[in-house]
Amino acid sequence: MQLIIITGLSGSGKSVALKALEDSAYYTADNLPAKLLPEMVDFLQGAGYTRGAVSIDARSGDTLNLLPRQINDLKARGFDVRVLFLDSKTDTLLKRFSETRRRHPLSNGDLTVAECIARERGMLADIGGLSHHIDTSDLNPSALRAWIKDLVELDHSGITLLFQSFGFKHGIPLDADLVFDVRCLPNPFYDPQLRPLTGKDQAVIDFLEDDADVRKMLADIRGFVERWLPCYVADNRSYVTVAIGCTGGEHRSVYFVEALVRHFSQSQRTLVRHRELA
Repeated sequence: MQLIIITGLSGSGKSVALKALEDSAYYTADNLPAKLLPEMVDFLQGAGYTRGAVSIDARSGDTLNLLPRQINDLKARGFDVRVLFLDSKTDTLLKRFSETRRRHPLSNGDLTVAECIARERGMLADIGGLSHHIDTSDLNPSALRAWIKDLVELDHSGITLLFQSFGFKHGIPLDADLVFDVRCLPNPFYDPQLRPLTGKDQAVIDFLEDDADVRKMLADIRGFVERWLPCYVADNRSYVTVAIGCTGGEHRSVYFVEALVRHFSQSQRTLVRHRELA
């Protein structure tokens, strides 16, 4: 049986993710107390379900400490357990709580929303190390639903390389394992004819591939990932997110991600995200 555990910060989109899984024929349960996870799995197995998804977060309180051991126990029993940790920048979470006028689950009248968020991050720190992180700071609900479905539909028997382009002026993705900065390379943005295009367009590709430094940088990044990927595999990682950043996230970083995916997709499972294009 496949079990997806959705966790992370309040306001980061856990309900959206769980709904996406429900729409994909998963049996779902929201706000499951961590101590009830084994009983939930036994129920699903006994009822003949092959795919389940639960949301477990800081509302579980002190019993949240049980979750890492429970996850390892379930994996030892042969269950396909995947943990997705949804996160967002603090200022984004503050804005969402302000716009929706929702009360933070950890609010007790003495803490500000910012203090509740900081406390929640501390409570979830141990789970974060067992999870695949998804930064939802700049994602609309439809994009998040698409990303969740892409992740869970992958074969989980090996590692998946997730390549993501982004713009530094919008912030570094919280979910990146490796970050490469290509801002030192020639910028198509300053060519009026190339500015409205992206790194997927042939004119931009030709512009970048004509530069020797671009070719060297691409070879270096490709070599670095190839050299160190076996270490991530040995660490039992399911996903490795490689983020490539330029200034705006529309030209150079997009080109690099597309070129890297063409190379690595020949030997690895790959996913592509262009954050600023989304």
